[in-house]
Amino acid sequence: MNQKKETMWRMIKFTLFSVSAGIIQIGSFALLHDALGMRPYWIPYLISLVLSVLWNYTFNRKYTFRSNDDVRRGMLLVALYYLVFTPVSTWGGQLLSNAGVHDWLVQGINMLVNFVTEYLFQRFVIYRNSLDSAVKSKSGQ
Repeated sequence: MNQKKETMWRMIKFTLFSVSAGIIQIGSFALLHDALGMRPYWIPYLISLVLSVLWNYTFNRKYTFRSNDDVRRGMLLVALYYLVFTPVSTWGGQLLSNAGVHDWLVQGINMLVNFVTEYLFQRFVIYRNSLDSAVKSKSGQ
């Protein structure tokens, strides 16, 4: 497959796995925020974010970026990304919520920003040197 098609297919896979992670995040946020009444906003947001991150990283590593790079290294880099993203999105989300923006709209904004920035971080930082390495090692390249 040529580079352009491979990049497009990789973005499609990332999007599909992100949608599945989004379902986990929305489902767990709804359960905690709406069904259980957990407040303030940041508590159910943070729990649902962690659940979706674990899901998303696992599947994107194996199927989207097809990397056989060290899992601990990858998870450390993901943790560093979220060390920045989580407080910024939690703080910003709480500010928006306090300003009267509906919590579900805040959740959607955070998820969209996360989707774009996490793809870029994973593609160009985490898997920069190990992209498709699992496939290459199986074929003997």
